[in-house]
Amino acid sequence: MPEVPVATEKWTGKVREVKLGGGGRKTVTVGGEAALPFLHFEGSIPNRPAIAIEINDRKPNDWPPALMQAWGDALNSPASAAKKAVEFGADLIVLNLKSAHPEDMNTGAAEAAKNVSDVLAAVDVPLIVIGPGVAEKDNEVLVAAADAARGQRIALGNCEEKNYRTIAASCIANGHIAIASTPIEINLAKQLNILISDVGVPADSILMDPTTGALGYGLEYTYSVMERLRLAALMGDAMTALPILCDVGEESWRQKEARATTGVPPTWGDATQRAINWESITAISLLHAGANIITLRHPKVIELLKNSINQLFPA
Repeated sequence: MPEVPVATEKWTGKVREVKLGGGGRKTVTVGGEAALPFLHFEGSIPNRPAIAIEINDRKPNDWPPALMQAWGDALNSPASAAKKAVEFGADLIVLNLKSAHPEDMNTGAAEAAKNVSDVLAAVDVPLIVIGPGVAEKDNEVLVAAADAARGQRIALGNCEEKNYRTIAASCIANGHIAIASTPIEINLAKQLNILISDVGVPADSILMDPTTGALGYGLEYTYSVMERLRLAALMGDAMTALPILCDVGEESWRQKEARATTGVPPTWGDATQRAINWESITAISLLHAGANIITLRHPKVIELLKNSINQLFPA
């Protein structure tokens, strides 16, 4: 029988590459793909998706016991947690400045700068710093983080429509990367990328965070928006052709199915394995939607995702 040719798409665009790190530490480059996720026969996919592991600037007070037990005493300080994350296989560290939230410890610029400096001194992988999600506090602590990490090319989020000018200016001044964060909507994502570019942040210094929905909590909608972003990029739209970051860990572990240990049907099974499954399925789904950086929490999920990526890339 004659060989049936494989049908392939021909794309005119590709995702822009963004390099994190440098200044004496390791670098990680994401993006650059000229085909849909893992379809190597259709175009070049030069960089593997990167695994980022989340740590907090204080001992987590909202993580369930299964997650706390997996990390142990390493959670007592950001530096020790960063070292443990590297042991777990982190390509990047995500430092979440939880304590800066006005309803938490309301810490400020000095504490943020110290924690960033401590983590940078403890490990040599690239760093992502995420603010508490309150625009005024984000401006305060992320500017301090940017100054403390000058020359290290870290990524800063959340860079939103209401505060993008301040974060963008700090990225430009210190040579960092802005994480453009928007609700799950393709036009909002594209518009914020344009605004950040217009104030002077180079396109190779922007990551997109289109907001992540966990399994059962908007995953399908997230997937469809990310897929549309990728299709637009491959068809030549420069303002959607930026690498995507997905915060899977926090979204997955805050859901009932990943936390509940009592009052649930026996068919739900072992609580720890259920939580691991919730994070794993969310993460793998979003990899196939086009995520370039996946932020995770549980070490077993990290191992599973790395194994999956290895199988999806040619030797």
